Amino acid sequence: MITQVYEITSAEEARGLCALGVDHIGVLVGDGSFPREQPIAAARIIVSAVRAPAKASVLSLSGDVRLIERIVEETQAQILHIGSAPELIGPREVTALKRRFPAVAIMRSIPVFERESIALAKSYDGIADFLLLDSYRTADKQIGALGITHSWELDRAIVEGVRIPVVIAGGLGPENVGAAIEATRPAGVDSKTRTDKEDGSHTKDLAKVRAFVEAATR
Repeated sequence: MITQVYEITSAEEARGLCALGVDHIGVLVGDGSFPREQPIAAARIIVSAVRAPAKASVLSLSGDVRLIERIVEETQAQILHIGSAPELIGPREVTALKRRFPAVAIMRSIPVFERESIALAKSYDGIADFLLLDSYRTADKQIGALGITHSWELDRAIVEGVRIPVVIAGGLGPENVGAAIEATRPAGVDSKTRTDKEDGSHTKDLAKVRAFVEAATR
């Protein structure tokens, strides 16, 4: 079971998550258009602190392909995670990014809120390397980071309907990740809000991360 944790804010945090056995260590990167984005230079330092077997994942919420290309080129992360709204970056753009960066795994966030999400997920089958299924509000320009769950029934339908690995996200923490795995049978699970500290700093609570990894892999 792949374990993935966002949003890492420092090299020290990255090293801590590596020590806990997190597989994908995620950094939100951008030009400041969205809250909590790390500048590219800061993200590069965080990515450089990630040690195998863990992999660094850079999350972009932008619809600007040139910015996304810069993020990949300058951070040298192993995974590019595209979390922009579906109308901003589609299968054609993901195909072009994969062609330009063939050694980089591409993860595409899929908003899960009704059955049309199944068709959207299938449109990336054979194009993206991973899908990430996350909660979504239609007014948002990005997918996820809401701290709420969504329909695990829809998640299971997507898992069973595509050939590529699927990671489940959306309000997952140590207390419910086991139930999510049982309900959806994914390749991996993701946590952001429920492994954060409770002080509003959006930094990671390593005890919660440890409990999340243990619950996901038991």
